[in-house]
Amino acid sequence: MLKKLVLFDIDGTLLKVGNINRQVLADALMAVYGTEGNVRHHDFSGKMDNRIIYEVLQHVGLSLSAISEKFDAVKATYIDMFRKNTTPDDVRLLEGVPALLHELSSRTDQISGLLTGNFEASGRHKLILPKINHYFSFGAFADDAHHRDELPSIAVERAYLLTGKKFSASDIVIIGDTRYDIQCAKVLDARSIAVATGNYSFEELQKHSPDVLFENLAETALVIEKIFNN
Repeated sequence: MLKKLVLFDIDGTLLKVGNINRQVLADALMAVYGTEGNVRHHDFSGKMDNRIIYEVLQHVGLSLSAISEKFDAVKATYIDMFRKNTTPDDVRLLEGVPALLHELSSRTDQISGLLTGNFEASGRHKLILPKINHYFSFGAFADDAHHRDELPSIAVERAYLLTGKKFSASDIVIIGDTRYDIQCAKVLDARSIAVATGNYSFEELQKHSPDVLFENLAETALVIEKIFNN
């Protein structure tokens, strides 16, 4: 019987992608808009891909309407370039991730999904390369909403459609590496597990009051314990 819905962020939580991600986005922006905005210096941590595109272009003076007019084109261009140019060598799984996903997949009392600011197609490619995509049958992505806080309810609804179970707040655990992931859990009154493997330090994450905070996901048994024991 399903007891837990476990929702994972991707970047900084499950894996890290090298500089190719920023370079591909810069190339896509240049191809579509004729400028890469301030993408070289923008902080991507925890942000939705759609929001990043708007922010880096607004920074150099493009209007919302000008960005919106070509948004679908730049999204398609970015995804196409990312798939063609990103290789397994560009992706590094973070400590403890393979063991944790394997352990969770062996259990019948949970279902794991994604809650990420990535577009689904590029996010899935990041998971396909290190062979962990099969652990996640559903998720909520940047394609689904304009604001990250809208994603948790979408993920929960998709879990219900997949399993027939209505997960209550106490059944849901959101695992991520930024304050945005902690906030997503608070939106649902769900539990948050923060991990300091991204650009946020342990101390910075602590300020946002996650329910559980780890340096990394290396201690599989302990992480499992925190997922299943409120």
